[in-house]
Amino acid sequence: MDNKIKLIITLLCLCFLGDAQIATDSLLSLKTDSLKTILPSDTVMVVKKDTFPQNEIPTIEYNSVARKKYKIQAIDVTGAPNYEDFVLIGYSGLSVGDMIEIPGDEITEAINRFWKQGLFSHIQILASRIVDDKAWLEIRLKARPRIYEISYNGVKKGERTELENRLNLRKGYQITPHVVDVAKKLIRKFFEDKGFKNVDIDVVEKPVPNHDGEVAVNFNINKNEKTKIEKIYFAGNEQLTDFQLRKAMKKTNEGFNLLKRFRNSWLEMFSTKKFTDTEYEADKKNIISKYNELGYRDAEIIADSVTTFNKKKVNIHLHINEGQKYYIKDIKFVGNTKYPSDYLEKVLNMKPGEVYNQKKLTDRMFQDNDAMINIYQNNGYIFSQADPVEVEVKDDSITLEVRIYEGSQATINKIVINGNDRLYEDIIRRELRTKPGDLYNRDALMRSLRELSQMGHFDPENMQPDLSPNHETGTIDLIYNLTSKANDQVEFSLGWGQTGLIGKLGLKFTNFSMTNLLNTKTYKGIIPQGEGQTLNISGQTNASYYQSYSISFLDPWFGGKRPNTLSVSAHFSRMTDVNQSYYSQMQQAYLQSLYNSYNPYYGNSYGSSYGYNYYENAYDKSKYMQILGVSVGYGKRLHWPDDYFNFMATLNYQMYMLSQWSQTYYLGISEDGNYNDINLELALQRSSIDNPFYTRFGSQFTLTGAFTFPYSLVDGKDYANITSEAKKFKFVEYYKMTFKAKTFIPLLPLPNFEGTTPQRTPVLMTRVELGWIGEYNKHKKSPFGTYYVGGDGMTGGYMYYQETVALRGYDNGSISGNNQYMGTARAYSRLSLELRYPLILEQSSTIYALLFGEAGNAWSSISDFDPFNMKRSAGVGVRIFLPMIGMMGIDWGYGFDRVLGSSSPSGGNFHFILGQEF
Repeated sequence: MDNKIKLIITLLCLCFLGDAQIATDSLLSLKTDSLKTILPSDTVMVVKKDTFPQNEIPTIEYNSVARKKYKIQAIDVTGAPNYEDFVLIGYSGLSVGDMIEIPGDEITEAINRFWKQGLFSHIQILASRIVDDKAWLEIRLKARPRIYEISYNGVKKGERTELENRLNLRKGYQITPHVVDVAKKLIRKFFEDKGFKNVDIDVVEKPVPNHDGEVAVNFNINKNEKTKIEKIYFAGNEQLTDFQLRKAMKKTNEGFNLLKRFRNSWLEMFSTKKFTDTEYEADKKNIISKYNELGYRDAEIIADSVTTFNKKKVNIHLHINEGQKYYIKDIKFVGNTKYPSDYLEKVLNMKPGEVYNQKKLTDRMFQDNDAMINIYQNNGYIFSQADPVEVEVKDDSITLEVRIYEGSQATINKIVINGNDRLYEDIIRRELRTKPGDLYNRDALMRSLRELSQMGHFDPENMQPDLSPNHETGTIDLIYNLTSKANDQVEFSLGWGQTGLIGKLGLKFTNFSMTNLLNTKTYKGIIPQGEGQTLNISGQTNASYYQSYSISFLDPWFGGKRPNTLSVSAHFSRMTDVNQSYYSQMQQAYLQSLYNSYNPYYGNSYGSSYGYNYYENAYDKSKYMQILGVSVGYGKRLHWPDDYFNFMATLNYQMYMLSQWSQTYYLGISEDGNYNDINLELALQRSSIDNPFYTRFGSQFTLTGAFTFPYSLVDGKDYANITSEAKKFKFVEYYKMTFKAKTFIPLLPLPNFEGTTPQRTPVLMTRVELGWIGEYNKHKKSPFGTYYVGGDGMTGGYMYYQETVALRGYDNGSISGNNQYMGTARAYSRLSLELRYPLILEQSSTIYALLFGEAGNAWSSISDFDPFNMKRSAGVGVRIFLPMIGMMGIDWGYGFDRVLGSSSPSGGNFHFILGQEF
C-alpha cells in the first residue's frame, strides 16, 4: 500500500474518531527537516485522540500528503493567568472562523510569534477536537518567571546604585533571555567606560520558596583589573614628536615608568592610566586637533589598532599622515552690515601670513567670551550666524571667507524661573540682569547666572538656562532652570580640652524674612523664610572658663528696591583667669622637671603635678576679661569703575572690661577698668568670582580701613607722662589698613551652560595679603586689634581680642613679630599659591583637593616690614562643603623656617578648618 492510500485511511479514521492532536516531536512521526529548523525543540503540536490508545495512532507521512483545511471553531488559552486571553490570541495571529491547514504553516507561524515575544518558556498549540472540517484549538503556555529580588555581587555600593539606574530592572518584571543579554551588555559597557575591559558576568536565577513563578536574580560580576596601556606607537609623524603627540592625548596615557619614559611619566603622574574606547576615540580627535592648531590642515590617522600586550595591558598603534603646513593668505568678511570688516578683523585677531590655526579660528569666532559671534549676540543678534569657508587653497596658502548672517535683533519676551522652592520669586528676579523688553545680551545672561550662584540658594553646577527664540516675532524667551540647594547651617560640637568640656551651638539661616517675623502663617519650619536675609546665632561655652555669644542680621537688599546692604550684629564674650597659686604650682613643676632631667635617680614629675584637673579647678571668677560689642553697617553696590564693586561703611563699638587680668604678656595692659573702642570701618571690595563654593575664575580685591577718632591730637593730654593704663586707654585710638587679593585662573576650558565642556576644571588660586595697625601718638599704641599670626587661622584661646591670620605649616600664633615674648604683631604679610582640583561637585556636597605653597611673616611695626624675610611652607589639603554644616577642611603643611625662640624649622603640622576658608 503506497503513501497516498495510507494517508486517505488515516484521514478517514480521524473523521470518525473526532479528536486530533498535532505534535512537533514527529508531528507524531512527520518526517520534515524543514519544520525542525523552524520550530524550537521544546515546541509541541499535539493531535489529541479520545478513544484510540497512543500506540494505535497512525503514522502520517507529512511530505507525501495533501494538506486539509479546517475552520477554527474556538481558541482557548491556558497556563498564562497574568495575561488576557484576547491579547495572547492576538499574538498568535489566529482567529475564530479562519480556515487553516492542519498540519500547516499557520500553526508554525503562530508558535514563532510567541517565541519572538520571549515571554514564554514552553509553547503548545493543541487541536483538542476535530469534527469534519471544524477544529477546536488550545494554546497552552508556560510563562517565564518574574523577578522577586535582584542582587549585584562584586561591585561597590556606588556602582550598584548606578547599575540599578541603568538596567532599570524591578521586582515583578519578567526575566527573559533578551532581558539578560541586554543587562549584560549594559553592565559590560558601564565597566568598559571605567577601564575594565575584561569583565566576567554570570547571571544566576534561583527559584524562591513559596513564591511560584518568581526567581531571585543574582548578577555575579568580576571586574578583574583595569585595562592599562603598555605603550603607544606612532608612525608617520615627522613634524610632531612622539612626546608632543602623547601630550595631546589627554586621557589615553602610557603606564607610569620614570626609567623608560621619564618625560611622559612626570606629566602623567596623576593620570588614571586606564584604557577606554570612549576616551581613546576622543584622544584620536585631540591628535588631529593638535595638528590643525599648528597649521596641518590635512592631517589624518590613516590606520590604528589596539593589540593585546598581556591580560592586563594593551598596546596602541597609530599611523599618521601629517600632510603639509598651511598659512593664511587672506581673510574676507561677507554679509556684515552692523560692524565694519576692520573691526571684525581685530576681534578675530588673525592676520595674513600667520599659520592657519583652526583651533584659534574656532575659539575667536565662537568659544571665547569676546568671540566674534558673541559681539553680535551681546547686541541682540541672537539669530546671527558665521561660517568660515576656505574659498581658495593654493600651494600652502588658504584664503578664508567669513560669511555672516546677521539677522534681526531679538528682544526678551518673557523670563521663566523653574525649580525655585526657597525664595519669593521677586527676590530672584531682582538679581537678574535680563529684563523683559531688553535686547538679548549673552553677557547679561552669564552675569545673571553668576549672581544667582552668589546667592547660595541654588546649585551652581546645575544652572541650565534654555533659550527659546521666535524667528517670526523676533523675540526670545529665557528659561532659568534652577536646582534649589539647602543653605542653612547648623553647627553643634562637643570637645574636651585643657579647660574641660567645650560646647558650641550655631544656627545660620540664609533665607530669613524679617518682614514676616510676626506673620506666623508664612513660616516654613520655625522661622519666616523667603527674602534671602541672613540671621546668624551662635554660642560657645565651657561654663566657668569661657563663654561667647553672638547674633547678626544681614539684608542684602535693604528696602527691597536697590542692592544696598544693611548689617547689624552684637556679641558678648567672657574669659576667666586662674588664681595665683596655679601659676606658682606651674612654675614649681617646671623647675622640678628641669632638676629631674639632670638627676637620673628621680623620675620626671612635671606631667603629674601640672595636670588638667588642677587647671580646671584653679579658675578665679574675680579675674576675667569681658568683651561687649555692637556694630551697624551699610553698603552700596557701585557702578564705577564697574558694577562688581561694593562699598561698605560699618560703625563698631567694643568695650573691653578687665578685672585682675594677669595674662598681660599677650595684651600689654593689666590695670582694671573699661576700655572703649569706637571705630569706623570703610571697605571697598571688588568680587567677580563665578562660584562661592568651587571658584573657577574671577578675582576678589578688598581694601579696608578702620579708624578711631584721634583723641590724642585734640584733647591736649601728655600721654608720655600718663602712667595709668585705665586712663590712657579709656578710649582706644588707632588706624588699621588691610589689603587682600585673590585671583582664580582655570587651567582647562571652563564648563558652559550648554554642557559641552567638563565640570572638573583645575584652578590656580593666588593670594596676597598685607595689614598693619598704626597709631596717632607713639605713646598711645592700642593694645587691642593686633595680629595673631600662624597656624589655621581659627579663633580661640587668646585670640578673642586680636585678628587671627593663618600661615599653614606653623603653630598657632607662633609668628609673633620681632619680639618672641609678645605673641602679637602690628604688621603682617602673606602670600599663597594653591592648585585646586574638584573631586565631587554635587548638590549634596562639594569636595576639592589642593596643593599649596605659602609664605608670610609678622612684624612689630610697619617700619620693620621686609618682603624678603618670609616664613615658607608647603603642603596638601582638602575642602568639604556640606549644605547643613558649611566649610570644613584639613591641611598638612611643612614649615621650612624656624620662628623666633626656636632652633629648628617648624616641620610638619596639621590644621583643621571649620566654618570658614581662611
